[in-house]
Amino acid sequence: MRSGTAWPWKTLAAAGCLAAVGAMFGAGVGFGGAYLLLGSRPTPAPATPPPPPATAPARGDTSIAVAVDRVGPAVVTLLNHLASGSGYRTASGSGVIISPEGYIVTNNHVVEGAAQLEVVFADGTRTEAELVGGDPFADIAVVRVDAPVPSFAVWGDSEALAPGDTVIAIGSPLGDFANTVTAGVVSARGRSIEAWPGYRIEDLIQTDAAINQGNSGGPLVNLQGEIVGINTLIVRGSPLGSVAEGLGFAVESARARAVAEAIIADGAYPRPYLGVLWQWVTPTVAARGGLPAVYGAYLTEVSSGTPAASAGLRPGDFVTAVDGVALDDSRPFLNALLEHQPGDSIRLEVRRGGRTIEVHVVLGSRPTG
Repeated sequence: MRSGTAWPWKTLAAAGCLAAVGAMFGAGVGFGGAYLLLGSRPTPAPATPPPPPATAPARGDTSIAVAVDRVGPAVVTLLNHLASGSGYRTASGSGVIISPEGYIVTNNHVVEGAAQLEVVFADGTRTEAELVGGDPFADIAVVRVDAPVPSFAVWGDSEALAPGDTVIAIGSPLGDFANTVTAGVVSARGRSIEAWPGYRIEDLIQTDAAINQGNSGGPLVNLQGEIVGINTLIVRGSPLGSVAEGLGFAVESARARAVAEAIIADGAYPRPYLGVLWQWVTPTVAARGGLPAVYGAYLTEVSSGTPAASAGLRPGDFVTAVDGVALDDSRPFLNALLEHQPGDSIRLEVRRGGRTIEVHVVLGSRPTG
């Protein structure tokens, strides 16, 4: 369903994953790569009463300090021990506990490729964690610890946020400074940023709260200490070399919660499946290749036994529209597909052999292996 996995890392930096041993993890890694899915162990009966949620008021007024008191104990550092040819290297990010059963939400790119996961609680206690599942398109993953947790945070309503509202980012920048607190305001909601050619990650909160490498997966919270976003990336400049500051982005809690709850319930968030490899093509590139000067997806491979093959799609087809709406930079191919659910029927406008045809496809379910 996608043509590549590399972020434009000259201008974008994932807000996480500086290896504790000095090697960068994520400096050429986007939201793609191997889809990870490990089974959860049964939840044991608690030997002690569950911890309180991170909403019990600590002071009589509402302030940044109050919010941090409420949610801080639920914020963790995640250590991703990656297997390599010379042994292991370790990368770090952040996460937030969302239930007394030990479920922790983080970014998918924080846990991607893990041979072993370890959680460090706010008090420095360490324990192993297992990956429940992840979704590269929302950049959300869930891990679980089989150990008592000190507290857990609650979800807030990201849709209630307005530009100018105060928000707080908590995480472990550089993997060393656990539970670092920064504050800022909501700059905008509903932002989207190109994650890789042909896909834009959507439903992002833009904030000027300082977000640094290692903050990936940590919570963005409101003054009530509720999770309104999961910090995911920063923009440091433009392709033309302009430098930018104060451009942090978090996945809105409305999206993050839906994905996390589906992962906890079913191991994965339902995504449609077409069964092709493709290259995202801009009008300039298309014209050079003798194609119509429009945006589109050039199919390089159609896997047998897939919805695409059943519908008659072929390598060399150039898809220019989905359901009658032309593809472009703001609505690229993968985003158009992800507007649908498995089982939906979609209509593709395809350029083939100098003529334009329509192909109807019934989407399948994205494989989880």
